[in-house]
Amino acid sequence: MILYDYHPAPSPRRVRMFLAEKGIEIETRQIDLGAREQLGEAFRKINPRCTVPALALDDGAVLCDSMAITRYFEELRADPPLMGRDPLEKALVTEWIARCEQEGFFAVAEALRNKARSFADAALTGPKPYAQLPELAERGRTRAADFLDVLDERLSESAFLAGDNFSVADITGFIFVEFAGWVKVLPREDQTHLMAWYRAIKARPSASA
Repeated sequence: MILYDYHPAPSPRRVRMFLAEKGIEIETRQIDLGAREQLGEAFRKINPRCTVPALALDDGAVLCDSMAITRYFEELRADPPLMGRDPLEKALVTEWIARCEQEGFFAVAEALRNKARSFADAALTGPKPYAQLPELAERGRTRAADFLDVLDERLSESAFLAGDNFSVADITGFIFVEFAGWVKVLPREDQTHLMAWYRAIKARPSASA
């Protein structure tokens, strides 16, 4: 199997961190998003959505979503469990992944893609051109900053986002925090629970994957 990646991008980083936590090594190929290689004919044949990550399996199947890819590897190698250990924790992992994506990742992407010149005709990912809406950029930054407060409050209640155990929800939240830095939205020192959690995950070997 082959994992198609772009090292600077947040979504494939989520897969790399997950694989590092599992101790799984697979062949990886870089797709240069800066050069728009994802829009070329060769990669379109692999993933018509023109996004990374994409996991090409040996039987010809291709998974084109980071959470689908991590679910696949969770099923292949259950230990250590990163998607929950009991029904409630599994539900909380799903809930916090969704919140990190919808309230966090999407907010940063809204801010970044509606302002940066490099995304002038690519305000949304994928093969079709979408024009920027500059008024959305500041809203995205505000939403991202608000979600840092949400995370801080949640982490005042539990050690990790889904409870007592580290999970892919924490990977997702951690990468959101770092991605938010791309639009100059940073955790505040008074967000003490968020800062302690962030530093602990930053110290994990997988954070450098």
